[in-house]
This record gives sequence, structure tokens and C-alpha cells, in this order.
Amino acid sequence: MKNLNGPYRGIDSGTESVRLSNNQFRFMKNHNGHMTQDLYQKAMKFAGEKHSKQKVPGSSANYLLHISNVAMEVLVAYNFDSSFDLDFAIQTAILHDTIEDTDADFDEIKTKFGEPIARAVQALTKDDKLPSKAEKMTDSLKRINQLQKEVGLVKIADRITNLQTPPSHWSKEKIAAYCEEAKLIAQTLANKNTYLNERLESKIIDYTAQMNLV
Repeated sequence: MKNLNGPYRGIDSGTESVRLSNNQFRFMKNHNGHMTQDLYQKAMKFAGEKHSKQKVPGSSANYLLHISNVAMEVLVAYNFDSSFDLDFAIQTAILHDTIEDTDADFDEIKTKFGEPIARAVQALTKDDKLPSKAEKMTDSLKRINQLQKEVGLVKIADRITNLQTPPSHWSKEKIAAYCEEAKLIAQTLANKNTYLNERLESKIIDYTAQMNLV
């Protein structure tokens, strides 16, 4: 495991980093002059408005709890391995459910955030025209794998965040199917980001034990 008290590894060209004393936060600025924090806030405002009436399943918490947890996983992963585009990944993480769960569409996201992010969010959106849940997931994973690795690592972060105690109304069969789906995600999206891949594998083990699926 990387020592977070030591020097940071290099960051992709296109960003520069300033380390704050005694903590692990970085101020990122790309060559277009945009701060990562500004992009985060813009995406979060958009997602907050779109998901304003949505709750985390099985909870009274606003859906931004889930969105912020996925974004957190991406930010933490970047501290362990900075070999991906953080600006692209963090915006995709925040927006990843906007097409699937809200009235946002591809064109709106393309206009506000650019075509690459719109394509990423579209790939993370399941196709409701397909007849089964399994086919929808397989199709989405196939489309994710055709895009930048950042799209895959957002999907991994999403499933890590969701492998918590399931809603009380879920049957054991549904819980088991959800865990198997997580294994499919881990297998299909292997080698996207070492930290997140290993974290997902660990979460699957913990989830399996917690839910008595062994």
C-alpha cells in the first residue's frame, strides 16, 4: 500500500499539484485554467438539482449521499495512483446516474460538460430497451470497456459504494444476485485502477460474509 505520508507520485501532464502541509489534499489546475474544485462544484450543482427529489434506496437520505461517496472513492484512488484524468473521472462520477435516473439527456450533458463526459455517462446508463437486468448490465459493461479507463473506474467506484447493507425489503436471492453482479463488474473491468480493483474485491468478500452468502 502506498505511504500517504510520503511524497506524492507524479501527476499526468495537464495538471499541476501543490501539497498542503500535513494533509493529503491537492489543488489541481489543468492547462485550460480550470480548478478541479470548480469542475466538481459545477457538476455537483447540476447533479443536485437533477436528483433533488431522489432518495438513496432504503433510506431517507438524499441521493447526493451516493453521488458524493462515488466521487470520494475516485478522489481517494487518485492519491494511490495518479495515472488517470482526475477532472474527467470526477465529473463522470458525479454525473453518472443523471441520464438513467433523471430528466437529463445526452445532449444536455454534452452542452454543459462536453461530449466525452456525455458519452461516459451514456455508457454508464443501462439500456431499458433490453429485456433483462443481466443483458442490461452486460451491454453497459461492454460500452464502458470501449471508452477511456476513467469510465470503468467510475463504475467500480459506484459498485464499491453500493456494497453496503442492502435495503431491508431485498430478498436473499436478490442480495446474492447483486453480489454476483459485483463479481462480473470486477472481472469485466479488471486493470482499470489497481487500488479500486482491489478495493472492490475486498468489498465483495466482506459483503459475502456479512450477508451470509457463503
